[in-house]
Amino acid sequence: MSPRPMARPGGRSARVQASVHAAVRELEAERGRAALTVPLVAARAGVTPSTVYRRWGDLQELLSDVAVERLRPEADPADHGGFRADLTAWTEHFLEEMSSAPGRAYLRDALLGDPGSGNASRCSDYSAEHIDLLLARAAERGERPLPEREAVMDHVVAPLLFRILFRPDGLSPQYARGLVEEALGASAR
Repeated sequence: MSPRPMARPGGRSARVQASVHAAVRELEAERGRAALTVPLVAARAGVTPSTVYRRWGDLQELLSDVAVERLRPEADPADHGGFRADLTAWTEHFLEEMSSAPGRAYLRDALLGDPGSGNASRCSDYSAEHIDLLLARAAERGERPLPEREAVMDHVVAPLLFRILFRPDGLSPQYARGLVEEALGASAR
């Protein structure tokens, strides 16, 4: 069962989501992940277990939803004055955040509890939005040629995520910079 869309963007539904998410984060920090149960989370959040089951389906789907919120970037990428520098800094930061133990756990949670791939799409959208911002800045500066967003996703983001999740050996800032150079080289052809 996949999470049901909220009936309205605010109100009680938003308050329930916020309190349940906070309960998951608090309980995970206090007791560890293995101790989490839907009844325990519901009690901490001040809702009934049926509310959690109705909204999220099961614990894994709830953990997936919480992970996606944790993966949401807190700020726009910094402006380093040029697309190459912007993309390199963003890629290195992405690698550092996502390859950390918490980052990998959030990625796995986001994917594991998401039978309909909606959470995976949301995570992908976060990266795409940042790349769009970097490309827009570069276009405003008159930089050319610029790669297409999907080329950056395919040549930078996808290999990073694959390596982070399945082949973490050899991940380094140099590897990240190499992906950026390959993506920029491909766009210049």
